[in-house]
Amino acid sequence: MSIEANKELVTRFVEDVFNGGNTRLLAEIISPEHISHLPNGDHYGPEGVRIDIASFRAAFPDLRLTILDLVAEYDRVVYRFVADGTHEGPFMGIAPTGKRVKVDGMVFDHIREGKTVERWVQYDGLSLMRQIGINQDPKAPIG
Repeated sequence: MSIEANKELVTRFVEDVFNGGNTRLLAEIISPEHISHLPNGDHYGPEGVRIDIASFRAAFPDLRLTILDLVAEYDRVVYRFVADGTHEGPFMGIAPTGKRVKVDGMVFDHIREGKTVERWVQYDGLSLMRQIGINQDPKAPIG
């Protein structure tokens, strides 16, 4: 696939699947051999991605990712994003707070034969926890 096609695939994932909720497209976008490396552990295949999205959207129903930068070379696409939403469901054992959050992150995707085969995701989890009221002291240890 071309670099532009790879960028389009990633943009389609963010806009149509993550933001739009069309998880039926996952089989077209995510390889069955896919591995997602997230701060909370690895998840596998289109079903693992669907579960990840569902858990975030259950906690933050209005969650929206906005791509700020998108860079591609060969079979890799990297994007920097901001995610914003309202904490209206349980998240990592934390009861809903009703607080609005805004979190920065980055994703590094590896694409092969028109599908994402591996994804590395990093986001500012400390900022997220502080925004929902956990560990407000920036000098305090986490946990």
